[in-house]
Amino acid sequence: MGNERRRLGGWLPSGEEAIASFRKNFAAYAREHAGRAKMNAVVEDFAAFIREDPVVRMDFTRAINQARDEGFELGYSSIDELVVMLDAMLTYAPPFSEKSLIHCPVNALLDWPMVMPSGYALFRDPAFNAHLKRILNVWSGFLSGPYSREHLNTSSPNGWFSPEADKEIGFSQFLCDPDEPYWGFSSWNHFFTREFKPGARPVAEPDNDKVIVSACEASPYAIKDDIKLQDSFWIKSQPYSLQEIFTAKESGLAKRFVGGTVYQAYLSAFYYHRWHAPVSGTITKAYLVDGTYYSDAEAEGEDPGGLNDSQGYISAVAARAVIVIECDDAAIGEVACVFVGMAEVSSCMIEALPGQRVKKGEELGYFQYGGSTYCLIFKPGVIDNFVPQPPFKRDDPLVKVNAHLCTAR
Repeated sequence: MGNERRRLGGWLPSGEEAIASFRKNFAAYAREHAGRAKMNAVVEDFAAFIREDPVVRMDFTRAINQARDEGFELGYSSIDELVVMLDAMLTYAPPFSEKSLIHCPVNALLDWPMVMPSGYALFRDPAFNAHLKRILNVWSGFLSGPYSREHLNTSSPNGWFSPEADKEIGFSQFLCDPDEPYWGFSSWNHFFTREFKPGARPVAEPDNDKVIVSACEASPYAIKDDIKLQDSFWIKSQPYSLQEIFTAKESGLAKRFVGGTVYQAYLSAFYYHRWHAPVSGTITKAYLVDGTYYSDAEAEGEDPGGLNDSQGYISAVAARAVIVIECDDAAIGEVACVFVGMAEVSSCMIEALPGQRVKKGEELGYFQYGGSTYCLIFKPGVIDNFVPQPPFKRDDPLVKVNAHLCTAR
């Protein structure tokens, strides 16, 4: 049943059994839901698109069958059954669970078809991803509304304010009020994008421009030097490819970082999900890039972590936000911050816009619900040393947001 691979960040359980159980139980929930409500229009449109495109229908059917032939318990045996499950997902708010955390439930449904031989091209198809984007945006709308607060309570085992959840999250660090209904959160996404209390994450050496800080609360994934304008990002080593990361429209920007350094780190299910300025300066670019949601690199083989082992690859193909800061320190120059939506992140929300001055540690934007990774890209010769040092391991400590990440020359 495939190779045992890492599932980083706690977005999905490490064992297949828990996810297979989730899929089976969710299938039963979806069938019951289907009898009570009309299918959402975005899911109907998705189903019609698949019906009307013979190549997409062929690839999707084959990917499902290939996963089932390998012995995986999907909870569905056809596109039609999966469509029913996607429709039910649009009014589903993930519960907390110590044993079988399913923080990316759509990823859990698609976990195996997307890494089957027929799945790779399917999950890169622009029209297919455009439909996924519409579905995920509708789900994000539900998660931004009051009906998504079902599990925002102190009850074990599913409550996000239960003692078990508090042990993972540490609510004393965050702005919330246990005396208020739902602890003051207006929705699931409001809870997910919760803010630290003032002073909980002090900015390292705020007046020293040479000290660059972590833009996110994230675990180190990779540090790579001598980055090329274009590279074979789809191969096993997943080298970073600047023109693909910034997009062809921004090739002038990409060329300015050739030969530079990329630092990449990933966010856990329990981490803080807002982005902060790693340096002080002026925002010169801030834009969103449409891309894939569940596309993996074939070179990584069957990857049940969804996208974990393909993080270098997805920096070039996934939906993402790019923010470029012209530093106050002219010797550093521009720093590019690339916030990548993995799996269910249908919304990268940019707050700092071009022309705006930001101080190191000030907020730039945030991820709405879902897994995520980010890159900081520096020009050649700028960085003297990084605080975290590769090779990075699964149990390495995270780098706190606003903490000292690296030092400029």
